[in-house]
Amino acid sequence: MTTEHRATRPAVLIPGASRGIGRAVAHELAADHHLILSGRDGRALAALAAELDSAEVLVAELTDHAATAEAVRALDLPGGLAGVVHSAGILVNGSVEELSAEDWERNFAINVTAVSELTRLLLPALREARGTVVAVNSGSGYNAKGDRGAYSASKFALRAWTDALRQEELPHGVRVSSVHPGRVDTDMQHELRAAEQGEYEAEKYMRPATVASAIGFVLRAPEDAVVASIDLRPRAIG
Repeated sequence: MTTEHRATRPAVLIPGASRGIGRAVAHELAADHHLILSGRDGRALAALAAELDSAEVLVAELTDHAATAEAVRALDLPGGLAGVVHSAGILVNGSVEELSAEDWERNFAINVTAVSELTRLLLPALREARGTVVAVNSGSGYNAKGDRGAYSASKFALRAWTDALRQEELPHGVRVSSVHPGRVDTDMQHELRAAEQGEYEAEKYMRPATVASAIGFVLRAPEDAVVASIDLRPRAIG
């Protein structure tokens, strides 16, 4: 990372940057943004940062709210924060009969509460830059299925959160977008197919880079528009 790049490029924070969609977003934005790569795996984040022109690492456990607040306070954000792309999340499978209260609480703690709290901490910097909040949601944020009720509920809640935040931040110039990918070739998809006891057919799923390109469009959209929601699905095969 050069000082010149850091001073002239808009800064974007990417929680969940070490793999999957978050990693693809980092590569999508690398040419024209300064990236703050966040997650729990410091080694993986450092390796990714070394591949990029202008990037730094923020190791954080987002469910530790005190530590997250301290990490945010330590960020150097001249000119504010141009964007945050919430790509960190977990998949909780199981029926209502099977899942415990702890399963539900862990699911919402990561997929909803951590997203909201990190955004709250970043709002002053986002307002300064008239930045954009992007929540990586899911097709499950529109349609719930059996044995994925907890995951779907968290994604419905995340969609409601983005709708509310969009209205709240309109006077401050902060844009808020919800991106809903269908099946994507990621580690989480492997988890899901294992739970479904189905064959993994990567050729039928979207590439992470495809979703990242949509997120890049959201962040780069002209200032007179907000991309409120994007619904992406794999193209039908044969």
